[in-house]
Amino acid sequence: MNITGEFRVVAPRDAVFDKLADPHFFASCFDGVSGLVNTGAGRYDAQFETTVAYMTFRFRMKVEMVRLDRPDTIETRIDGAPTGIVGRLSATSITQLSDDGDGTRIHYAIDSVLTGRLGSLGQPVLKAKARDMERQFVNRLRATFTPAGPA
Repeated sequence: MNITGEFRVVAPRDAVFDKLADPHFFASCFDGVSGLVNTGAGRYDAQFETTVAYMTFRFRMKVEMVRLDRPDTIETRIDGAPTGIVGRLSATSITQLSDDGDGTRIHYAIDSVLTGRLGSLGQPVLKAKARDMERQFVNRLRATFTPAGPA
């Protein structure tokens, strides 16, 4: 399943890159991520829990920061094993950042493969879940760069 998208954040590209390259911040942009642990240079383990089509799935995730080309490109590889069922989640994500006036344009491409029970749900259901997660991520990233109003 391939998912691509693009959005804009009102913040300098260097600042956006720093946030996206910070695994703890990145993980905080998604509900269900817990137990993030650095296991070596650019490698992390975490747990991820999500509900898709009224079924709850839990994954043991391994994430590798494959390429960090400041301030333009971040590439990651993700491998997840669901607990309690047979299957696998594998994905590669490439994020490109570019200047856009007073902000940064973020373009992303995710190529993922789902096997087992999760893969059998069908692409329309999985794409809908991915779009929900995208909206959550974009809103949380934008909120990070939104100045607080007067107290």
